[in-house]
Amino acid sequence: MAAVAALTALGLLAAAAVGRPAAPLPAPKITAAGVGKVKLGKTHARLREQGLVGRLRPGCPLGENTRSARLLAPLRGQVDYSVTNPRVAASVLIRRGAKAKGVGRGDTIPDIRAKFPHARVDKTTEEVFGIWLVKIPKRDGGKFQFAVDAGTKKVTLIGVPFIAFCE
Repeated sequence: MAAVAALTALGLLAAAAVGRPAAPLPAPKITAAGVGKVKLGKTHARLREQGLVGRLRPGCPLGENTRSARLLAPLRGQVDYSVTNPRVAASVLIRRGAKAKGVGRGDTIPDIRAKFPHARVDKTTEEVFGIWLVKIPKRDGGKFQFAVDAGTKKVTLIGVPFIAFCE
């Protein structure tokens, strides 16, 4: 009888654990080294086998022999690779899914400056691209950049170590 009661209790505990929703995972962190497990300098093959990026595809059509790959969930964005073999991650562009010291998509320049006091705003890209670049120096944990929409004044992209423009 005691054995039956113990097995029943274990069954109820297992059923309760299965029905319980999982806690959301924290957003991957953006650092000068990369985004979460996507690190600069890692080969495409290594990132692909870890399930972090999609297949290799052509990069900027204006550059010769450029390649990139999409970031896989929970991140959105892309990785641009070197033109040498093996292809290694040269820059990462994040559209959504990661934060740098709590600053991410939808935040404003005052939010950025609160976490990165030495951030510098560059408005020279406003006329051509409609964004301002906020550069985070090494002394604040960078190098990386935030793209802030000039109209809404909110972060739309984050680039490590920079936001690559296909010009």
